[in-house]
Amino acid sequence: MTTIDYHRTLVFPNRIRKFRKQLNIGSLLELSERLSGITYIRLSKIERGEIFARADELRDLGRALGVDPVELLIDVDAPGFDIAAWAEPLHGPAPADPEGELRAVLLAAALRARRGGDPALTIALLESEYGIAPVVLSRIENALKPLERWNEDVRAALRRLFGAPDDKALMAEVEALHAAGDLDAVLPMVANPEIRLTKSRTRIAALKDELSGGAPEAAAPVAARATIPTPAPKIEPMAPDNAATLRLLPVLGTPLPGGLIAPTPTGAEVEAPRSAGPRAYGLRLGRPTLGAGLPGRATLVVDPDRYPATGGLAVVREGEALRVLSVAADRHGRMLGYSQSPDLEVMLDTLAPADVAAVLSAVFE
Repeated sequence: MTTIDYHRTLVFPNRIRKFRKQLNIGSLLELSERLSGITYIRLSKIERGEIFARADELRDLGRALGVDPVELLIDVDAPGFDIAAWAEPLHGPAPADPEGELRAVLLAAALRARRGGDPALTIALLESEYGIAPVVLSRIENALKPLERWNEDVRAALRRLFGAPDDKALMAEVEALHAAGDLDAVLPMVANPEIRLTKSRTRIAALKDELSGGAPEAAAPVAARATIPTPAPKIEPMAPDNAATLRLLPVLGTPLPGGLIAPTPTGAEVEAPRSAGPRAYGLRLGRPTLGAGLPGRATLVVDPDRYPATGGLAVVREGEALRVLSVAADRHGRMLGYSQSPDLEVMLDTLAPADVAAVLSAVFE
């Protein structure tokens, strides 16, 4: 029987949500507002276990939650720890679609086996001859979703690669490879829980050592960061009594088809975070193009003088319109932006830097 790790994307189980609830901090956004160095989107991914936190971020979280940052870590080998029970409050019960998960895993294994059996089938060749971008290849080989959920261009490329006339024939070939045992060598690389556990226990142990070995008093580093001078925007004079520290930014944003946003003024304003540059502005999302984690009522603070970082959000210019993307990196270190609705991927490294801006924060109305 094929072992499938339904929680393979959850590499960093933690107790952030537990302590947040104990403090009656019902909203992750409320916790985000207490943290100066972690964006809301990154904090969401950390709490949900999708990415590892850094030691300095755990120290900041420990201070905000009033606990030793080591207490935020979970020993994945501890008796009684169950990743499914931990994940359910955050991700819901799993698997939602066990048959789809199996199809995604078998497709991933078949593609890995196909590439492993043909040294000429390089990543560059797959991109140039079949139109499968490296980031898409990585997501297929990591069983992101089954064949039917990929767009027609990707499915057509896979059909051509396997010599199948249609999707049904392609999956029949994949299942035949599985039944013959031809995928046995690569299946553990795709969805075996030991891969996740090894990654989790290694990184969590390293974080524990770093937190335990570092200075227990974390207030000093925070104070040092707070006193680093930030160039003040010279577009608004200080009020005569030095009391006016609040800076308001104009909010733009009218929804367009295809997940785009027209940068038209709305008449609203949003408070600027301290780190916002002189050209920062607010952008009303309008639609939940990145999924439920960022609802359409959100207003983003965008800084066109900053380049986005992995784990955050980016705003890219498409003609006269704007698009909001979640930022990740492929296995080659190239930066990828993607949205869920519509389902698309953009290689950010190929865009002109002037057309890419970082999102500093999100405000929910």
